[in-house]
Amino acid sequence: MKTVIGIDVGGSTTKIVGFQGEELLSPLFVKANDPIASVYGAFGKFTTVNKIPLDKIDRVMITGVGSSFINEEIFGIPTTHVTEFEATGRGGLYISGLDEAIIVSMGTGTAIVHAKEGQITYMGGTGVGGGTISGLSRKILGITTIDHVIELAKNGDLSKIDLTVADITSKNILPSLPPEITAANFGKLSDVATDSDVALGIINLVCETIAMMTIFAARQRGLHDIVMTGNLTSLPQGKEIYSKLGTMFGYNFRISENSQFGTVIGAALTYFIKDKD
Repeated sequence: MKTVIGIDVGGSTTKIVGFQGEELLSPLFVKANDPIASVYGAFGKFTTVNKIPLDKIDRVMITGVGSSFINEEIFGIPTTHVTEFEATGRGGLYISGLDEAIIVSMGTGTAIVHAKEGQITYMGGTGVGGGTISGLSRKILGITTIDHVIELAKNGDLSKIDLTVADITSKNILPSLPPEITAANFGKLSDVATDSDVALGIINLVCETIAMMTIFAARQRGLHDIVMTGNLTSLPQGKEIYSKLGTMFGYNFRISENSQFGTVIGAALTYFIKDKD
């Protein structure tokens, strides 16, 4: 049976997935600072766990910012580079089951694409992402591990961090604009704010920025379905933020199974698309 491997070489993690025919093999990821070491480490781990002989692999489809360091076949297997935007679009539609949507890839930074069958368009992005959470947390809180930031933020109180519309006016500015919506991230930083409050404020700043940029992109295309992919989909606080803003503005933020692996799944799927052409 034809086996295709997809690899996404990111800024801090490398993700890998496989398809045997139409069957998706469970994705996995490894952390490594060196992109070449991470690719070969992920490949070896994945093929060992899934007991896939090298001679049964037809193609490796590789994408991501670190994929430019791979300029030859991997273990003698034909290797094809896929643009990250193309992979993100295809993967987002696959994991959501939608025919058309705005797809967001949230990694170290954030990219937004409009995807529908046969057409994927890059719409822009922002440098705000996981790297922002890591950098600000390191400088302000002295924490270098994002899992620790997430845990710390669980006891946070945004009322000691963010300025809301209700804080600056008692008037109903717009019927669709609830008073609890953020007017300024970190605009109400209290002297008694705890590290937990600050950690939640950092996460909220990043997630709200991504959500609002994505809403603007969806509005431009007349769509209401937004598919979230990438490492930041694992943030429990993020899910609450997207749900709240989606309800406020009438958009459906989707975080599907395997959402962390949307781009690498899309990279592997591109082989089958090209194969049909």
